[in-house]
Amino acid sequence: MNETPRFLPHVTVATVVPRDGKFLFVEEESAQGRVLNQPAGHLEANETLVEAALRETLEETGWSVRARSMIGVYQWVAPDGFTFVRVAFAADPVSYDPERKLDEGIVRALWLSPTELEAQAERHRSPMVGALIRDYLGGARHPLSLARFIA
Repeated sequence: MNETPRFLPHVTVATVVPRDGKFLFVEEESAQGRVLNQPAGHLEANETLVEAALRETLEETGWSVRARSMIGVYQWVAPDGFTFVRVAFAADPVSYDPERKLDEGIVRALWLSPTELEAQAERHRSPMVGALIRDYLGGARHPLSLARFIA
């Protein structure tokens, strides 16, 4: 009996962190070379979506942040056929640890204006990078309570 392979999308989180007209990004190594992305990563076992977003931001940038709202849920099919479901949050910067070792593959954290980000559109990790910023700037804000963890 042939079974159809189980569809398993990658569940990821990302944070949009504004400060003084700029947003927090990471420059990271990828198969496409150095790309730009929001602090983002995969949901891990037994953590909430918000916890994952805060953890990934700290691990990739050295910034501790406070989640403020949900921006949205995004679905994207990569050129290799993998499907990603990204839950995006807006967060406020709280503190920075310049001594913190960043995740493997992260070159640096940096602050970019929307114009600076758009000027480097060819370096975006995925189309979700620009979409999150456009949606945030367009006023997309939803209560954190939408990201419910049911134990």
